[in-house]
Amino acid sequence: MNNKPSHEELTLQRVDHAAKFAANNLPARLSLTLSEALIIGLLRQGVRTYFTVLGHGSTEIGEVLRIYQDAGLLRTFGVRSEIEASHAASALRWVTGEKAAVLTSIGPGALHALAASLVPASDGIGVWYLFGDETTEDEGFNMQQVPKHEQHLFLQLAATMGHAYSLHTPLALSTALQRGAVTVDHPYRPGPFYLLLPMNTQASWLENFNLSELPEAQTILLGASAGDYAQAVKWISQAERVIVKVGGGGRYAGTELITLLERSGGVLVHTPNASGCIPYDHPQNMTVGGSKGSLPGNYAMENADLLIAVGTRAVCQSDSSRTGYPRVKRVININADVNDASHYRDTLALIGDVQHTLARLNIALEGASAVNQTWLQVCAEKKAEWQAFKDARMHTPVLLDEYWNSPVLTQPAAIKIACDWAKNNGVIRFFDAGDVQANGFQIVEDDHPGQTFTDTGASYMGFAVSALLATAVTNKPFFGLALTGDGSFSMNPQILIDGAEHGANGCILLLDNGRMGAITALQNDQYGQEFATWNTIHVDYVAWARSVPGVLALDGGRTPEDLQSALQQAGEHSGLSLIHVPVYFGPDPLGGMGVYGRWNVGNQCDDVQELRHEIGL
Repeated sequence: MNNKPSHEELTLQRVDHAAKFAANNLPARLSLTLSEALIIGLLRQGVRTYFTVLGHGSTEIGEVLRIYQDAGLLRTFGVRSEIEASHAASALRWVTGEKAAVLTSIGPGALHALAASLVPASDGIGVWYLFGDETTEDEGFNMQQVPKHEQHLFLQLAATMGHAYSLHTPLALSTALQRGAVTVDHPYRPGPFYLLLPMNTQASWLENFNLSELPEAQTILLGASAGDYAQAVKWISQAERVIVKVGGGGRYAGTELITLLERSGGVLVHTPNASGCIPYDHPQNMTVGGSKGSLPGNYAMENADLLIAVGTRAVCQSDSSRTGYPRVKRVININADVNDASHYRDTLALIGDVQHTLARLNIALEGASAVNQTWLQVCAEKKAEWQAFKDARMHTPVLLDEYWNSPVLTQPAAIKIACDWAKNNGVIRFFDAGDVQANGFQIVEDDHPGQTFTDTGASYMGFAVSALLATAVTNKPFFGLALTGDGSFSMNPQILIDGAEHGANGCILLLDNGRMGAITALQNDQYGQEFATWNTIHVDYVAWARSVPGVLALDGGRTPEDLQSALQQAGEHSGLSLIHVPVYFGPDPLGGMGVYGRWNVGNQCDDVQELRHEIGL
C-alpha cells in the first residue's frame, strides 16, 4: 500500500526532515521519496554543492534541493550549460578537494555533461553526475531519450565513459551510493560516477526507509609497494643516465622526489599537469617533456638509459607517442595502477602508493649509487640554453601581426607577464586548450603544485574559463586567472553571465589571434598549408564582456606595460573581469615556444610508428 502524502504534506515533511538533519537529529527510519533519500545519502558523502541545469527530467530532485538549501545544508548553482557545470565541479574538486554534483535533465543536457566529463575521467578527479533518464515502464518513447527500441541506452553510454548505475529499482539506492563513493573517492584513480535517475522512480515512495543503509564517505589508504627494491637499486646503480618522469600521480611527492634525484643521480622531467612537483629552479628539474616539451626535458628523455616513471599514464603527448625514450633499456615504474605500471617492456613495476613507495626506495638507495656528474652537467647546460631561449622571447615581446595589421604582443610574452603577476599575487592559473595551453606549460615556473591547473588529459576547450565558477562556490576562497584563446572562450562564454550571477572572483585573460592557433601551426608543420582554422572578422570581446553587469571589461593593449596595468586593475576588482589582448600568430620563431618531440598524428604517423617498433620499449 502506498501511503505517500499529498504534495503539501510532502513539502512540510521535507522541511521537517531537513531541520532535523541540520540539528543532527534524524530518526533511524524515515518515510520519504527516493529523490530525498538520494540527497540525504549524498550529504552523508560530503556532497554539499550542486551545479544544475534543471529540466523536465530533474524537477523532482530540484524541489528537494530547494528545501534542503533553505535549511542551509547545501548550495545549488543554476548555470547555463551542462558543460560549464561539469568543468566547474571538476575545478572545485581539483583545486580545493571539495566534492560537487552535476545535475542535468534527460537527453541532450546529460550528453553535454557526459562529454565534458572527459576532463575528470582523464585527469583523475572525483565528480558525481546525476542524469535524468527515461522511465522504467517503457510506455513509449520519452522525449529526449535515445530513440531506439532498447533498454538502458544512456546507461550504456555512461558506463563506457566510466562507472555508472541506474536507479531503476529505488531500494538499490544504498548500492548505487556505495559504488559512487568508491569511484569519486578512489585512493589513486578517482573519476566521474554517473547516477541515472529514471523520471518515474525519482518520486517513488520509500516507506519506513532505514537510513543506516546510506553509506558514509570513507578514506581508503594504500601502502608502499611490496616489490623488489633490491632489484631497483641494482638497476639504478648500473645506469649511467637516469631520468625520473613524473605525472599527475606524483605531483605531490616533492620531498621524496628530491631525495630520489639526489640518491639516483637522475634528472626530473614532468608532464604538464605535474608542474611544480619540485621547484622549477631546482638544478635537476629539466621541466616539461613530450611531443611539445622543452629543450632540456626532451634532451633528457632522448638520452636517458634508465627511466623511473612516477605516477604517469604515459599519455601520447607526455612520451611522444611511446617514442620519447629511444635509449632507455630498463624501466622502474612506480604507480598504484597495474596497467599503468606495466605499460613499458623491461619494467620493474613497484605497485603501491607513490609517496610511500618512493620513501622505501630512497631508504634502499642510501649510499648505493654513484652520481654521474657528466650527465647532470650536460643536462644543466641544456636547461641554461632553454632559459636563454625563453629570455629571448621576453626581450622581443611585440611583433608585427598580419591579422591585426599592427604590432601586438606575442603569446609567450603575454603568458609570461600574466604568470609572473599571478605568482607574485598568489593567483591560481587555469590554462585552456590549444596554443595558450601549449605555450603555457612551457613557460610556467611553478615552485610547488597547485599553482597551475591545465587539462592536458582531455584538452577540453573552455575548461579554464568555466573553472572560474569554482571561485564563487568554494569554502576555501581563491582568485583565479583563466588564460584562454578566442576559440576556447567562444565555446564557453556563458561564464560571463554565471560568473557575475554567482560571484566568481577571477579574471579571464583572452589571447586573441583570430584562429585555433595550435591546429593552424600543426597544419603548417605537417602540410605547409593552413585550412579552415581561422576567421577574418574581429570580434569586440571587450564590448561583449561589458554587456554583462558586474563584469569588468578591459583592453589589455599591445605592450607589456598595457597588459601589466590591466592585470593590476583586474586584481583589484571584486568579481569577474575580462582582459582582451590581441596576440601575434605567424612564422617568426620569436612568436612561439617551438616543438621538440614527436606525435603520432597526421602525416607524421608512419615515421613515429616505425620508430616506436624499432625501439620496442
